[in-house]
Amino acid sequence: MIKYSNMKHTTNLTVIVLMAILFSHCSEKKGASTEVKTIMEVTTFGINGTVDPLDFKKRDAQIEANFTSKQPGFIKRQSGINEKGEYVVIVFWEKLTDADASMNKFMSDPSVADYAKMINSSTMKMERYAMDKTFDANKSEFVEVMTFNLKPDTDLDSFDTLNQKVETDFTGKREGFLQRLTGIDEMGKQAVAVYWTTKKASDASINDFMADPTARDFMSKMDQSSMFMGRYESLPVHISNKEKVIALLNSFNTGDQTPISYINPQKYIQHNLYVADGLAGFGEVMKNAPEGGFKAKVIRAFEDGDYVFTHTEYDFFGPKVGFDIFKFENGLIVEHWDNLTPITPANPSGRTQLDGTAEISDRDKTEANKTIVKNFIYDVLLNHQNDKITSYINPKKYLQHNSVVADGLDGFGEAMQYFAKNGLVMEYNKVHMTLAEGDFVLAVSEGKFGKGDPTAFYDLFRLENGLIVEHWDVITTIPPKSEWKNENGKF
Repeated sequence: MIKYSNMKHTTNLTVIVLMAILFSHCSEKKGASTEVKTIMEVTTFGINGTVDPLDFKKRDAQIEANFTSKQPGFIKRQSGINEKGEYVVIVFWEKLTDADASMNKFMSDPSVADYAKMINSSTMKMERYAMDKTFDANKSEFVEVMTFNLKPDTDLDSFDTLNQKVETDFTGKREGFLQRLTGIDEMGKQAVAVYWTTKKASDASINDFMADPTARDFMSKMDQSSMFMGRYESLPVHISNKEKVIALLNSFNTGDQTPISYINPQKYIQHNLYVADGLAGFGEVMKNAPEGGFKAKVIRAFEDGDYVFTHTEYDFFGPKVGFDIFKFENGLIVEHWDNLTPITPANPSGRTQLDGTAEISDRDKTEANKTIVKNFIYDVLLNHQNDKITSYINPKKYLQHNSVVADGLDGFGEAMQYFAKNGLVMEYNKVHMTLAEGDFVLAVSEGKFGKGDPTAFYDLFRLENGLIVEHWDVITTIPPKSEWKNENGKF
């Protein structure tokens, strides 16, 4: 179960004190909108690295429908995600006692235990605020949540007036604005929740916010060290391209037809040379599936701009490992590349084609890592500048998942010697594509392999501190053009 290390279980005395604080403000100000209208519960967290985001999204929707929405005093629940993949769940309750009762039940109900285990408890933070308005922004797809403490010398009455003025003078006048709620917790921390129609509407307001004199005055009253700002897109609306691809591949297992709608029916360019173009080609393959259908297990999934690439274990006319690349336009898949090969026994170091690190890190180094891999392929694999190899590959740590090559630079060297002795080649002639997310980079190259057959090389590299430390690959022969079922080429 989740440990709520940041949550204080509120006693009846705290409820009384909180309400007294807020109602005293209301009576002193004679009609100011600080009367408690609702309780806002804000929980932020990350999910565990082994959890499929799409599975979490589905389970989260079930929790809302089957558990939270059925609790006494429930008003509204919303789940969202920010650009870093961090989640928020915001629940509005009629009273603080309703929120407490729901949480107590959640902590002891075995029917929600699996959902709790999906959440990384060490990242979880929960806070509750008594708000000045009842939630009324059901059409919102985007929310901003700001919490902060006031500077010690701030006059509360003046600040409340200024707080409302921000809405009337600036936020409320912006296109796409739906509602702004303000509140306070039992320790005096302030909260502001602003609901927008879309993320685009919120983005458009941010640039102008700090230039507005009322907004600047408002921000100057805050203790900057205590500030938290979260910007979240609603989960029911926000389905990332990566999630669409995972759902599409997982549909091989479930038979769910919904993910087919993520493919553009008017434009689907196919680079698997054994499959015809368009949805018709995709459908023809599915018709030829063996009894029980095809199976797919996504091991790794990455997103780079309009591209999603995956590393997947298949049962596709036999056990296979494959890399797939999908290109998106306007939220739909319009192009697909892949490379598949049969699954083989573990290599001399005991590693398989699919095991090893799957967790993505160093997202801020995506472009730098992509450049390192590009330079490695050009310098070492294309131009054979082997004296530079230790500038790119960590000589002390190089984990190898190629079926026949052992770990380390020694394993790489031995493989090259074997090729040379037996008159075999591994020749890279052209890099067609490099894609990356964080510490993982996929390179798609063309060349010759073995006895000189035209070959597609898909190499996945993982980097640490600017050096390659892990490698997976799928190497396949490009069939002669007479066998192609489309005219798009392998690359």
